[in-house]
Amino acid sequence: MNSGRTKEKVSGQMANIPLLLLTTTGAKSGSISHQATCLHERWRSHRRDRLVRRRPQNPPWYHNLVANSEATVELGSEHFRVRAAVTSGEERQRLYNRQADQMPIFAEYQQKTTRQIPVIVLTRID
Repeated sequence: MNSGRTKEKVSGQMANIPLLLLTTTGAKSGSISHQATCLHERWRSHRRDRLVRRRPQNPPWYHNLVANSEATVELGSEHFRVRAAVTSGEERQRLYNRQADQMPIFAEYQQKTTRQIPVIVLTRID
């Protein structure tokens, strides 16, 4: 059921950043929404995947995931359901620091705001 959308070439600032296509349900509208977003890490353990997402502001997809934690991910040729969890405390800081070490632009994002940028973990559920 892969749409092939994740096979398209990305240029500009996102050209070398791994991306995934996230499909969420609107927090207020209930409408389906698709967004290409940055992928930080992927862990596989006993057929379970954890994907970590970050962004400098709370866009609509963030609010969608808080209100409706189940979503769908397209990653390359894979298409699967996930459950989202907003991290906090030490886990959030560890994941954010790791991202900033690999991609310094994330440290810059945090410096440009007074609020803490959320880190969301997506856990595969099918």
